[in-house]
Amino acid sequence: MATKQRPFHLVVFGASGFTGQFVTEEVAREQMDPEGSSRLAWAVAGRCREKLQRVLERAAEKLGRPTLPTEVGIIICDISNPASLDEMAKQATIVLNCVGPYRFYGEPVVKACVENGTSCIDISGEPHFLELMYWKYHEKAAEKGVYIIGSSGFDSIPADMGVIYTSSKINGTLTAVESFLTINSGPEGLCIHDGTWKSAIYGFGNQNQLKKLREQSNLKPVPIVGTKLKRRWPVSYCRELSSYSIPFMGADVSVVKRTQRYLHENLEQLPFPWLFSFGYFSKQGPTQKQLDGTSFTMTFFGQGYSHSTPTENNKPNIRVCTQVKGPEAGYIATPIAMVQAAMTLLNDASNLPTVGGVFTPGAAFCRTKLIDRLNKRGIEFSVISSSEV
Repeated sequence: MATKQRPFHLVVFGASGFTGQFVTEEVAREQMDPEGSSRLAWAVAGRCREKLQRVLERAAEKLGRPTLPTEVGIIICDISNPASLDEMAKQATIVLNCVGPYRFYGEPVVKACVENGTSCIDISGEPHFLELMYWKYHEKAAEKGVYIIGSSGFDSIPADMGVIYTSSKINGTLTAVESFLTINSGPEGLCIHDGTWKSAIYGFGNQNQLKKLREQSNLKPVPIVGTKLKRRWPVSYCRELSSYSIPFMGADVSVVKRTQRYLHENLEQLPFPWLFSFGYFSKQGPTQKQLDGTSFTMTFFGQGYSHSTPTENNKPNIRVCTQVKGPEAGYIATPIAMVQAAMTLLNDASNLPTVGGVFTPGAAFCRTKLIDRLNKRGIEFSVISSSEV
């Protein structure tokens, strides 16, 4: 609840950035939801009051809400000023951190939130940052009872929650999943903002440090049951989708593996192997027509066992195909996913992990109603087929 000490349920940090503007609009939409149980108190935060004010004015015009700028708080803070980040965190229940690349700018926000008892959600697609935050802040966040949840945009909620959804829809034990991402563009083509591209590049370019971090962590491998999936060639043909695919280089693989480890170690669920494939950048970012004409489809092919005990010798005898479909990934689906993750954190506390910490989306939300929330907002989860062989 918002209190005098913490007047805001949500604070959008970096609201005047390219992605932050879309997140701001999405929070405003959520505030208008007639099904909401109570009024959502929120604020925008960043370095420049005038820019933040303009973001609110544009959102007000777009949504037909002329009073919006007077209803939303404004907090002035700077990533280079830790004291200002502390002041921001003290006023919020949850900070939505939209300031990237997270490799450079993410940790000061996590640190401020943990130290001030504030939960934090980000949309990072940078595996090294995500895993480093776990090792540095998981225990501190648990002590404070706060939830630090990374990769809560298109990276990696559709993939992470899609695997959990697939597991829940198979009539038996799921032992392996292969997934494919298809981006569909309209006549205006595709485009992402320069800042999004830089964040992706820094994520890809940190592989050596990521490898060292994983070696230092010295984690035991989780057990794999049943038949192992065969790795695909760098360019391979998918018969089910009648198209060629290449490996996807984003954070989804790292995030899903971490979720599978959490589910195995904390909820005693069987882990399984998972393969992921992927079926023009500008300073200005995409136009509205490009956003409106773009969508994504993520298809999951799961296999497992109906009754028999999974071994390497007996073949899987059940199959399931599921899909997650949604609007343009970077600036429509990402804000929807981020804001619904925040609303789940606010409203579904009894189904979250019992203590705080640093979590993947799947680890934090596997028992919540996040998928139901996403379905209502246009990110749709469905079963395409299910069969016993």
